[in-house]
Amino acid sequence: MTDETFDLVIRGQHVLTPDGIAPREVGVRAGKIVAIEPLGHGRAGTEIVELSDDETLIPGLVDTHVHVNEPGRTEWEGFASATRAAAAGGVTTIIDMPLNSIPPTTTVEALKLKREVAADQAFVDVGFWGGAIPGNKADLKPLHAEGVFGFKCFLLHSGVDEFPQLGADEMEEDMAELNAFDSVMIVHAEDPHTIDQAPGAEGTSYSGFLASRPRAAENRAITEVIERARRTGARAHILHLSSSDALPLIAAAKRDGVRLTVETCPHYLTLTAEEIPDGATAFKCCPPIREASNRERLWDGLLDGTIDFIASDHSPSTLDLKDLEHGDFAVAWGGVSSLQLGLSLIWTEARQRGIRLEQVVSWMAAKPAELVRLRDKGQIAAGHDADFAVFAPDERFVVDASKLKHKNHLTPYQGRELSGVIRRTYLRGNAVDFSIPRGRLIRRPDV
Repeated sequence: MTDETFDLVIRGQHVLTPDGIAPREVGVRAGKIVAIEPLGHGRAGTEIVELSDDETLIPGLVDTHVHVNEPGRTEWEGFASATRAAAAGGVTTIIDMPLNSIPPTTTVEALKLKREVAADQAFVDVGFWGGAIPGNKADLKPLHAEGVFGFKCFLLHSGVDEFPQLGADEMEEDMAELNAFDSVMIVHAEDPHTIDQAPGAEGTSYSGFLASRPRAAENRAITEVIERARRTGARAHILHLSSSDALPLIAAAKRDGVRLTVETCPHYLTLTAEEIPDGATAFKCCPPIREASNRERLWDGLLDGTIDFIASDHSPSTLDLKDLEHGDFAVAWGGVSSLQLGLSLIWTEARQRGIRLEQVVSWMAAKPAELVRLRDKGQIAAGHDADFAVFAPDERFVVDASKLKHKNHLTPYQGRELSGVIRRTYLRGNAVDFSIPRGRLIRRPDV
């Protein structure tokens, strides 16, 4: 084999590189992208893939907000099922949340256990967040040394007792600790006092549930995060933004130099409170899906850069925990399963708004990779991992929950017609076959 021969060459009229979509051929050697050239160079490869004219080669997506739940709640999800679903949706890297596994990832010992369980099950690359809870400040630096990508905290009850919330002062103490080694605090930002004063969520009324998690709860908590990040100089990241009212606060903080990033999720960008039937607990998540006018302002926040990117917040559970029989929003587990559907959901909405595929992929690949400083992920560029998805943007399909690779086949998108189909996914130049797990357990690049 000469230096001019590649392990894999992919050729197509539509290849998405940092310079846009153009006719290109991509050469891969030893799992890395080593050449990107105009179509027609005819480079030799052990394997040659010719894309159809209706296919676009995009970088593998990076989802930094996934609850895998294994060990301890593997009946909710698990590394095998979650990473199969990810690959089926064109996602080639996930970062696993420190809950709802048992034990949570709040000590080095718990992290090692999670890695042991995940080993040999991953169909895509998997990294891990650490957790910041009361009393584990001494565990933060050792977890950082073991390669976690940052630390998650809640400002209200997390939903599981083994992952308690931090008060704002405790969060600030931990932020100061994280700033010493330039880690990031990622925050579930809802204010518990505001929610305590709101109406209860009992019953089947979606409007009643929405009133129980008012926008003010997010706005006040985000104000706390901004001020504590400003005082400490630490990096802070707002998870799953649903309240568009907070956008001016966020934009002002960024202008002031606060080291702040923000994500939102497919369910906040594609669903609206007005369309959710009473008792439809598949739609329950926290913070909640809000009104159509709120959704439009979130899109505006993405387009003007106030919101940095999109992550799934894939938070599955068993069907019984969704209280499908009674439809009581106070009882049902809060979480939406969308890991496999994210790109199609966002692309369906984005194209109706005249937003280009390049922008969508940036929000779902390059930008989340920047948050976790994975410099070899999220773009089709020389030196990057050869992680790709073959995407047919014009092909349409109807969501059938029974065909999804998530362990529990429940989704609020059941029956929805979407645009965009992932036809194949490649991890470091190997096509994902859903039978042989080739994913790696990854650490921060500086470890």
